[in-house]
Amino acid sequence: MGENLTRKIIAAHLKDGEMAGGAEIGIRIDQTLTQDATGTMAYLQFEAMGVPCVKTELSVSYIDHNTLQTGFENADDHRYLQTAAARYGIYFSRPGNGICHQVHLERFGVPGKTLLGADSHTPTGGGIGMLAIGAGGLDVAVAMGGGPFYMPMPKVIKVELRGRLSPWVSAKDVILEVLRCLTVKGGVGKVIEYTGPGVKTLTVPERATITNMGAELGATTSIFPSDEITRMFLSAQGRENDWTEFLPDKDAVYDEELVIELSELEPMVALPHSPDTVVSVRDAGEISVDQVAIGSCTNSSYKDMMLVAGILRGKKVHPFTSLVISPGSRQVLEMMARNGALADLISAGARILETTCGPCIGMGQAPPTAAVSVRTFNRNFPGRSGTSDAGVYLASPEVAAASALTGKLTDPRILGEYKIIQQPAEFLVDDSLIIPPSCGKEEVEVLRGPNIKPLPVNAELADTINARVLLKVGDNITTDHIMPAGSKVLPLRSNIPAISEHVFSAIDAGFATRAREDGGGLVVGGHNYGQGSSREHAALAPMYLGIKAVLAKSFARIHRANLVNFGILPLTFVNEDDYEAIGQDDLLELTGVRSLLTAGNKLQLTNRTTGKAFKARHDLSGRQAAIILDGGLLNYTRKTGS
Repeated sequence: MGENLTRKIIAAHLKDGEMAGGAEIGIRIDQTLTQDATGTMAYLQFEAMGVPCVKTELSVSYIDHNTLQTGFENADDHRYLQTAAARYGIYFSRPGNGICHQVHLERFGVPGKTLLGADSHTPTGGGIGMLAIGAGGLDVAVAMGGGPFYMPMPKVIKVELRGRLSPWVSAKDVILEVLRCLTVKGGVGKVIEYTGPGVKTLTVPERATITNMGAELGATTSIFPSDEITRMFLSAQGRENDWTEFLPDKDAVYDEELVIELSELEPMVALPHSPDTVVSVRDAGEISVDQVAIGSCTNSSYKDMMLVAGILRGKKVHPFTSLVISPGSRQVLEMMARNGALADLISAGARILETTCGPCIGMGQAPPTAAVSVRTFNRNFPGRSGTSDAGVYLASPEVAAASALTGKLTDPRILGEYKIIQQPAEFLVDDSLIIPPSCGKEEVEVLRGPNIKPLPVNAELADTINARVLLKVGDNITTDHIMPAGSKVLPLRSNIPAISEHVFSAIDAGFATRAREDGGGLVVGGHNYGQGSSREHAALAPMYLGIKAVLAKSFARIHRANLVNFGILPLTFVNEDDYEAIGQDDLLELTGVRSLLTAGNKLQLTNRTTGKAFKARHDLSGRQAAIILDGGLLNYTRKTGS
């Protein structure tokens, strides 16, 4: 039997474990990336390990999330990140150079390599044939120190693409169709691997759009082959030497299969408030649109920007619709400025933003009250835009540009002739805003501003957990629910005591106060608890507040790993009906925890409020159980040296 791409890369990088379905494996990581919303904690954790220099082939620190400088906090953190990069051998991409995933694809991605990023949309790198995985910052810190990255051996879903996209239908519509078919839970524990004749019709930026938003499936990652299309992209970036042909075997075996007929797709849209509530634009109807936002790591490539500029050329944005545009990188922005496309956007009435994540993570451009915002982004969770009652619709650049012109959700096929945007033979390459590393420079002073507080460390797990249910929530609780993003909260990411005041604030404004008064407690959740961002603050801040365990029907992969990393016990119901028998404020007790974690998978909890007992699973590997017992991965690493 032949091997697929996923298993080939894992086999070449396997450091620990066996490649059996669901078993824990450890793989060598070639490259890492961080961004400024996750990077400060990752580098504080790396410093705490005492490793003098990163041990990866390449590590990059990007500034792209928190560039809004309304106070000293973000600027201070950028200074810390730059000096830490200089000290520990890390490339530093300065503010203004672009969004981490777009820049990494352009300047650093290498087919067949592993990439671990402290951002959930790291799978963008799969568009170039990398095994690119999002993780918490502590996992990335360990990888930078030379440690393996551990995960369950994933299943591999083959998504066979047939045919060719019709005019006005784009790569965004492909991934929206996959989300419609599989849902936000359909990729958990799996890698999505794209194959078939339709692959050859997609450029690398189009492939990257698809792998980027594969994060919304809950997938470990997504990947395309590295072929002649990949070679052409890298050649245009002046990096043809980084290209390697990387294809699945002709008789490759997969765990599941899905077929997408590209020619049958039409313009799609994800309705509020989940990326998988997908319908055709035609079926969604004519909805008045207050705001259009084009950009993000999903749709900010040169091709996307040139397409939008072509649609808007010689036209004007609707008078009651605001249009904001964020090019993905300095390379894209400068090329647009030189070829006149930027002038077309400005003339049409677009507001040009920095080459950053910006509105996608609620960092500015919040819509009006109860507004409709059409965005080319990857998430439309409630309140993520910065406006709690806004309705965010996720769509392609074609749909977004057409809607900006008409002031209503619009099928772009009404615009007439479709002009194909060709990839340039040469991209403009200027890496002057990327500062190369100088490893082991002990004389480099790492500068810390007053907002950077000491890294909180958990205590060893007690043998008895006797705690109150501080909050009970339902299905699909996101990391945005647990730890909000946005311009008010994200500047506090280096200050865990301060940011902890915002834990669950979107759901229960009194949560942090109750946690402090009770000395901690438990959280009970439904299915897919912790979906969305990789931000480890959604585990680190609850740990700081004393949360001992989370009991849920099921977990999202990255968040569950982050809970383990910070010593919070993740438990799932053996009988999901027991979820209904637990109320907020109930007192739960679990005794003999330390021995039970290593003796088997099932634990018995007693609800002291109702007198009823029930069972839960921990599903921890031996290594993970040891991490929990030690109070988290940092303690475990210090103790074991691995």
